[in-house]
Amino acid sequence: MSKEVEIVLPDGSKQKVAKGTTLFEIKNQLMEEAVVGSIDGELVDLSTPVSENAELAFYDCASNEGTTAICQLVSLLLQEAIKACYPEALFAKAHREEQTIWVDLRVKQPLSALILKDLEHHIKKQIKTNRTIKSARMTVSEAKEVFKDNELKLSALEELDAEQVVFVYSFGNVTEYFLEPTALDLPMAKYFSLLKVSGAYWQGNPENEMLQRVTGVVFSEKAQLLAHLEYLEESEKRSHQKLGKELDLFMFSEEAPGMPFYLENGLTIRNELQKFLRELQAKYDYKEVKTPLILNQRLWERSGHWDHYKNNMYFTKVADEDYALKPMNCPGHCLIYKDRKRSYRDLPMRMAEFGQVHRHEFSGALNGLLRVRTFCQDDAHIFVRRNQIEQEIALALKIIDEVYKIFGFEYGVELSTRPDDFMGEIELWDEAEASLGKVLTDLGYKYNINEGDGTFYGPKIDIHIKDALNRSHQCATVQLDFQMPEKFDLTYVDENNQEAQPVMIHRAVFGSLDRFLGILIEHYAGAFPFWLAPKQVALISVAQTHESGVEELFQEFHAAGIRVEKDLRNEKLGKKIREAELRKIPYILVIGDKELTEDTFAVRKHGSNTVKQMSKAAFLSLLKQQLQEKNHQYY
Repeated sequence: MSKEVEIVLPDGSKQKVAKGTTLFEIKNQLMEEAVVGSIDGELVDLSTPVSENAELAFYDCASNEGTTAICQLVSLLLQEAIKACYPEALFAKAHREEQTIWVDLRVKQPLSALILKDLEHHIKKQIKTNRTIKSARMTVSEAKEVFKDNELKLSALEELDAEQVVFVYSFGNVTEYFLEPTALDLPMAKYFSLLKVSGAYWQGNPENEMLQRVTGVVFSEKAQLLAHLEYLEESEKRSHQKLGKELDLFMFSEEAPGMPFYLENGLTIRNELQKFLRELQAKYDYKEVKTPLILNQRLWERSGHWDHYKNNMYFTKVADEDYALKPMNCPGHCLIYKDRKRSYRDLPMRMAEFGQVHRHEFSGALNGLLRVRTFCQDDAHIFVRRNQIEQEIALALKIIDEVYKIFGFEYGVELSTRPDDFMGEIELWDEAEASLGKVLTDLGYKYNINEGDGTFYGPKIDIHIKDALNRSHQCATVQLDFQMPEKFDLTYVDENNQEAQPVMIHRAVFGSLDRFLGILIEHYAGAFPFWLAPKQVALISVAQTHESGVEELFQEFHAAGIRVEKDLRNEKLGKKIREAELRKIPYILVIGDKELTEDTFAVRKHGSNTVKQMSKAAFLSLLKQQLQEKNHQYY
């Protein structure tokens, strides 16, 4: 019986090795920087022996397989560290998403963020020992016996096929299973950081118990970890919830979870966004309407929302009849269209609304302005003849492009196709998807296909903007809908005096005005472009003798349409300037004798140490120019 086997190496060469040689030994001989490997295409960890002729492959830390393996290794070490601090801890399944890992556990006392440094220290000590991790491969049925005393892991295993093979690893007092192999060399886990402690429902179900979650990030290189931590630090500085409080933009209350209260400064920005889009839509002949907040339940049954969306809706009763707070504006616009007879000459009919909608979100999903339960949609619905579809979609995309250029956003485009729970005929869906694709191609857009992510009534074009930290946000959307006009029996009289059915285009630019504002706060780090800034100019008096002069200037700037504030407090000048800087006011003017007698200002820009001398006339002219241009720079 032969004691050697033949292996085919990644470069195609062949080699004889002793039967039972592990991948770890082979990779060391080949000088491979491997984390995990594969035998005849099957992923395995490096402790796996080669027992017969086989083709081998190796995966380094830069590969997807290697990244997964290193993240799983840190998850295992994290559980061991927690177990050392809390012996009674019972772990649910460890998870990862890209570079982020999290471990959910049941433990009696609430964990504090203060424990994170202790856990990190424990893990780093273990890494230096380079102790052995025990590994095994077994079926799910066999794994259930290993985890028979852990109801949380047993529940997760129940979701897998009984004969599926899993990887089981033990280190210290903890054992965990994974669906893919794990790195076994402890030093590979050294570039990690634990970020936070939070609560998490078991299996993500709000009806289950609340577990505790420890979250961290894992990288294969120190530079990557440091860059990510720097990114997180900058993200925290830009947090719209933090800046919203500091700049008096908005607030939340336990009396209305997920429902923002806008303060003066925040409402100013919101109103400016509405004014800007309102003027642009008027330029392209959009007619603005307003529909009720609540509508009879039978309307939502007719529109299809009852069957497809009722779990996200709020309901109430009026005169013993069932009503619903609107989650969308489209059915109301259909009622407006249907209110009178329409001719082909009336189409395209562009109907716009800044409509307040309500949608139920679980409390754990709420996130400042980015995820709320009530928000304002800049909704538009365009009713068209079939031969007008492409030109109107092109116009909608043109408006979106104009708006995003104002804010300096780069964006990507995605075509989302028919979902599983679609409404209507497949032939109409195919026609709608083809129309959207043709417009994008004709306009030269590069786009991705997002299979199955269309709305239940039609396919859509989604626009993903990139913010200052290169994060992607889906905001604008253009949706093509053959279903709603049919549901509401919408018609028009065509050129032959025959009744025909229009097609409906749904269009939003900001998407949610509230969410868009949250994105803008973080994009600009609270230092808004001049035209959007809640307060555009701060007038600061040098002394009490200058108060009357500052008051006159305040009235003059106010009359010129500038949002101006005055600081007449009897405080140190440096303190007043610093506070205006913290409020991120674009321009600060310190008013003393010279400024009042010569009508010349020493103009300070926010964030700049330079001071520029300008006459009052030149400064006012500059401000009016910036209001008109709506430059996306800070000022």
